Amino acid sequence: MPRYAPALLTVILLATSHVRAADSTTIHNTQAETVPLLTPEQALRCIALPEGFAATLFASEPVVSQPIGIATDARGRLWVAENNTYAEVPLGFDNSQRDRIVVLEDADHDGRAERHTVFWDQAQKLTSVETGFGGVWALCPPRLLFIPDRNGDDIPDGEPEVVLDGFNDAEVRHNIANGLRWGPDGWLYGRHGILSTSLVAAPGTPPAQRTPVSCSIWRYHPTRKLFEVVCRGTTNSWGMDWDEHGELFFINTVIGHLWHAVPGAHFQRMYGEDANPHTYQLIGQTADHVHWDTAEAWSEIRKIGVSPTTDQAGGGHAHSGLLIYQGDNWPNRYRGTVLTINFHGRRLNNDTLERQGAGYVAHHGADLLQTSDPWFRGLDLITGADGGVYIADWSDIGECHDNDGIHRTSGRIYKIVYGRTERTAIAAVPQGDVRQASDAQLVDLQFQTNEWLVRQSRQVLQERAAAGRLSNDLTATLRSRFAAAANPLEKVRLLWCLHVTDGASDDWLLAQLDQPDEHVRAGVVRLLGDGKVPSPQVLKAIANRAAVEPSGLVSVYMAATLQALPVADLWLLAERLAAQRAWASDPVFPLMLWYGIEPAVPENPAQAVKLAASCQIPLVTQFIARRLAENLQALPAPIDELIALAADARQPARSQAILTGVAEALRGWRKAPVPPSWNDLSEALAGSSVPQIAQLVRELSVVFGDGRALDELLKTAASKTADPVVRRDALRVLVEARANALVPILRHMIDERDLGADAVQALAAFDDATTPELLLQSYPGLKEPARAATIVTLSTRPAWARALLVAVAAGKIDRSQVPAFQVRQMSTFPDDEVRRRTSELWPELRMVSTEKKTRIEQLKSRLAPTDLASADLSKGRQRFVQACATCHTLFGQGTKIGPDLTGAQRANLDYLLENIVDPAATVTEGFRMSTVVLSDGRLLSGILANQGAPILALQTPTERLAINRADVEEIHASTLSLMPEGLLDPLPEKDLRDLVGYLMSPQQVPLPAGAGQ
Repeated sequence: MPRYAPALLTVILLATSHVRAADSTTIHNTQAETVPLLTPEQALRCIALPEGFAATLFASEPVVSQPIGIATDARGRLWVAENNTYAEVPLGFDNSQRDRIVVLEDADHDGRAERHTVFWDQAQKLTSVETGFGGVWALCPPRLLFIPDRNGDDIPDGEPEVVLDGFNDAEVRHNIANGLRWGPDGWLYGRHGILSTSLVAAPGTPPAQRTPVSCSIWRYHPTRKLFEVVCRGTTNSWGMDWDEHGELFFINTVIGHLWHAVPGAHFQRMYGEDANPHTYQLIGQTADHVHWDTAEAWSEIRKIGVSPTTDQAGGGHAHSGLLIYQGDNWPNRYRGTVLTINFHGRRLNNDTLERQGAGYVAHHGADLLQTSDPWFRGLDLITGADGGVYIADWSDIGECHDNDGIHRTSGRIYKIVYGRTERTAIAAVPQGDVRQASDAQLVDLQFQTNEWLVRQSRQVLQERAAAGRLSNDLTATLRSRFAAAANPLEKVRLLWCLHVTDGASDDWLLAQLDQPDEHVRAGVVRLLGDGKVPSPQVLKAIANRAAVEPSGLVSVYMAATLQALPVADLWLLAERLAAQRAWASDPVFPLMLWYGIEPAVPENPAQAVKLAASCQIPLVTQFIARRLAENLQALPAPIDELIALAADARQPARSQAILTGVAEALRGWRKAPVPPSWNDLSEALAGSSVPQIAQLVRELSVVFGDGRALDELLKTAASKTADPVVRRDALRVLVEARANALVPILRHMIDERDLGADAVQALAAFDDATTPELLLQSYPGLKEPARAATIVTLSTRPAWARALLVAVAAGKIDRSQVPAFQVRQMSTFPDDEVRRRTSELWPELRMVSTEKKTRIEQLKSRLAPTDLASADLSKGRQRFVQACATCHTLFGQGTKIGPDLTGAQRANLDYLLENIVDPAATVTEGFRMSTVVLSDGRLLSGILANQGAPILALQTPTERLAINRADVEEIHASTLSLMPEGLLDPLPEKDLRDLVGYLMSPQQVPLPAGAGQ
């Protein structure tokens, strides 16, 4: 590790060379400056703020470049993580580049840094930095590093220490691990994106003992050496902060921007399956709004600006950096509000948080800052010691994927203040360094209005506790101040201090469970199970409190506690929480309760049935029934008990919940064992005044082998006057039961507008030799959804595929109407004739990987700007509906099997073609295709889930199928994407131009007249 004299590490902001001061590394650009780069001073003048606010240029290139993350230390200095190696993988890593950690200091408090110290210049893939515990923490995937500097001279004491490794950096170039921040509980928090799954642990840990981490928030304890996932889901979180009560919120890109990070939560994902197939339902975002017009794309913002509707909504999908303002410089109206950088909208969004139900809701507020600088790419923001806010500007014209190259020699850091800031927090501590304060002074700082002082002083107390240097009476002092504090916020702060200094014993915490303020009680519950298994005494006390707890927020944390308990010990607390009828319809509490009890349900079915009998939360009852019914064949007794409970017509909500759960579990079953109690239930509920209950009884009766119910469902399916939704459900049940009497009904349904496509798809399940002829003869007159379903159905069996291929060869069906996915599926059939005809009809799809780069260049030559300018976007949308909407959503149209394209970098033709021509190059785990061979002769391809269960879930481009494992002959896994290669190859020149033109368009256009929606 090089050690430099401090004098050599100080540079002047006016320096212009791109050769780094204090090292010999030369940074270079690979991105053309197609948009003129403003000078830092010009960029500063582009910033617009409300009256009274001002922005200063705290630092800029060449002093800093590519600032990807920022933090402050106990002296109020700004630490900057510079990343010049971003996006190098898998494009090819440039090993000559290095990343740096630099320290910026504004000694005269004029809003401009005059000192610049290079702390470390040998990093690679550096995404974030934090300080504390005698050194600096640097996240450099695949490793979390600790760089010791115990004497605080800003010179590393030695080589970095690898604290954790296993963060996946080999397969992704964005969505990577990032975001170090100290939490109020003394843990170091970080984030992880969706594009890979990492196996994280201390170096040398065997794979089986490592923690799988995908899109999530995680944390590491600096002294206990523990690593754990906090919550899972979303897409790519790149910002987080805690409110004054210690509640963690984080932001996200594409599917929703703001989330309340309850420990143990499973949040909605951009795509793919949750790691636990038994979660059944995922938690949505906290915000009640989005920051874009859902009918528009934000990928064009950098070219044409923000449309009026998206501008009013907030500027776009992409967010980076999050700050809950708690300083003492800005006006009080901003205190406690959420600030996040809108990446493409070039602004700061401002949301307000409100306690609601068992959690929070965020409302849209007026944007705080906007800039007209086209190079502005804000990535991080943080409050400084004086209450001003620092914003790190990556300064680039590229997108996060950087297909157009990387501009490494630019970067700015702005500081936003209100009025004058002579009164700084640093002036309140000895020598301008919080670390120099006495223990008593550190405790006093907990009562400051400036949260920066509160956090820094708490961290110093934690460090002293870890080093054994706290005064002997500190715990008594903190407890005394806690007891005397009338302000709940002061109590919360002192509670965290007691925790990080090991002064909050279980006995003391238990005595606080009856505190009048919900935030204090919530903190107490969290700390009783923080990184440990609660003792029996603690568990009993929490359960007793749960029985009388009026706060939904406290109850949510009690539900989160369930996940820390051995499955045998959680039932008492679960029963108390399940009795809380007030939160039955809350969007968070029922799911958190379910996530907590789910592992215990199959372990102790008797207790689960008992819980279902007393549960006041229908969704939890439903999920208990579903989880137990998934094991019906091996363990039927619990389901019989549940059926007996459901037979009680006096409790229709419970009956409907149980029947719904059982029906969901038995999807894919042809015939299930009949529970002894079923006859009593069917007699009691068949005529229920609740239509949903009566329908569920009929559907389950079919699965249980009741011929009369089968006849009733057949009549329902055949009735053109019945509700289409009811008929569709009837079709599903009849298909799963392989009711051959359904086939004649289906043959008459294929030309119906509402259910024609459903009928065509249903025919695929029955090996009827007349089906191909029927569908091919009917094809010209079918509605568009039914025509697409015809291609899918005929491509599932070799004999049917031969008939389809003959029709294509004869010109009866245009080959462009056959999606590439079905072509690929037919090419894998163990049938020589099918493979030969497929190859003859689509010779261009035999492309090998070495040809893909050439193919991209060929397509680009056919898609010049002049060609795309003449694209018929309406017809392009029609092509999108036919070829892409079965898996992807664009402008709100389509499905979400694959990523939503609205927020993709569609304006970049290179990026677009790279992903279409070679989709397998970036396919992620959970989105890899498998081929399933069924005993009835069908061959189906898609994404498999629940592979260890009796019923497999197979997601195809058109539907989600429940497949009984007993019907499966073979499963062939692959590394291919569900999205096939060659999607564009069969398209005529005009169709190619129209489709790509629409995919690159900034907003939705109408479909051609008569095309339908």
